[in-house]
Amino acid sequence: MALSPDQVTPVAFWFLRHGETDWNAKDLSQGNVDIPLNENGLAQARSASLLLRNRGIRGIVCSPLSRAKVTADIAGATLGLPVEVEDGLREVSFGVKEGEPMAGWLPHWIQGEMTPEGAESFAALTHRAIAAVNRAIARPPVVLVVGHGAMFRALRGAMGHEPNYRTRNAIPVWCEPPAGGTGRWGISYAE
Repeated sequence: MALSPDQVTPVAFWFLRHGETDWNAKDLSQGNVDIPLNENGLAQARSASLLLRNRGIRGIVCSPLSRAKVTADIAGATLGLPVEVEDGLREVSFGVKEGEPMAGWLPHWIQGEMTPEGAESFAALTHRAIAAVNRAIARPPVVLVVGHGAMFRALRGAMGHEPNYRTRNAIPVWCEPPAGGTGRWGISYAE
């Protein structure tokens, strides 16, 4: 049975949102602005990489934005694995809202009620995120996908969970398909 383009391939994987940036700390929307990790974010990435040891990870795929790439490189160094970049894992473009507080408008964007000028719609992000993750997890399992918060909101929705949930920085998330391949995915956090 073929998957629809809006279904995540039923293969378990680890997801890791990048470590903290100064804009994360201020609750500003980053989108495609390439904001680097701050000192706390680097420490978070190092801690996350230790949590990912002995989890059967055989491959690491990440967004090209530096906050995700550096987080992935730290994990790769700890796990002894190379890092591959997948452009489709890039964070959503928030258009005119990049650099602005996320409060107020973000839930309306997630619900498809509005898309900021110059931004990618939540539906378009969902389609792109699913396709990118499906390409990433086509590698031999288990794959670690290192990406972004809004991108994971879209994946959460596609996996049957509430999308309007903020994933914490640098906390590994185990994503496990439902038994039988249909229904809600299991999502659990390694701490």
